Amino acid sequence: MRFEPTDIDGLFVVDLMLHEDSRGHFARTYCEREFAAAGIPFRPVQANVSLNKHKGTLRGLHYQKAPHDEAKLMRCVRGAIHLAAIDIRPLSLTFRTVVAIRLDADEHRQLYFPEGVVNGFQTLDDDSEVLYLMSEFYEPKAVAGFRYDDPSFAIEWPLEVTEISDRDLALPNFTPGSP
Repeated sequence: MRFEPTDIDGLFVVDLMLHEDSRGHFARTYCEREFAAAGIPFRPVQANVSLNKHKGTLRGLHYQKAPHDEAKLMRCVRGAIHLAAIDIRPLSLTFRTVVAIRLDADEHRQLYFPEGVVNGFQTLDDDSEVLYLMSEFYEPKAVAGFRYDDPSFAIEWPLEVTEISDRDLALPNFTPGSP
């Protein structure tokens, strides 16, 4: 794996190193030793998958509040997504920085989110599927988030939002001290 830093402290693009032959390819998607060697203390305890039937579907912006905050490793395994990450750690040098990246199943890239970085994504293809590895167990009482169209983040989603949950539409806008 190759770890590429982004404009958010601790947020990395993780490129898979493919081993190819006549059968196809093989790649390691996670290795605790490789993450540790890159300075990333990530130990997943849960894996989730999200299938999104329609292009334009938006999920997010989501995170879990302390003491259940979570790091995530996300990969698009079918289709393509536009993923947005926002640093909401008040003491971070990259506080309120937004990073957007396209993840495409054919590109074999992942995105690692440290604790305190909110994420959301929009599907760019029908039947897009996203795999998440999480460092913390899901805790319903700790679930939080912000509106996808919050003007303080000014995220430029590439498509019209065709589907979004009522829960995500009801999320508040960010205000200092929110997390």
